[in-house]
Amino acid sequence: MIEGKFDSRTLANMNVALDRVCEKVPHGEDYVVRKRVAKQIIRCASSGKTTLSDLTAAGQRALIKVAVATK
Repeated sequence: MIEGKFDSRTLANMNVALDRVCEKVPHGEDYVVRKRVAKQIIRCASSGKTTLSDLTAAGQRALIKVAVATK
């Protein structure tokens, strides 16, 4: 799916960012949570921000949006 859009280093950074963000939250292994985080990471990478720190921050912002929406 997204493999053709990004180089191998970016894909590796995206995977690490997804794992880092999801491992720190309750229910981080749930499909819905991982999907929401992954979408934000993909958007970030698509905009040209492909460093691990940028991608991780994007994933964390996705979780903040979830927390705010559920309050």
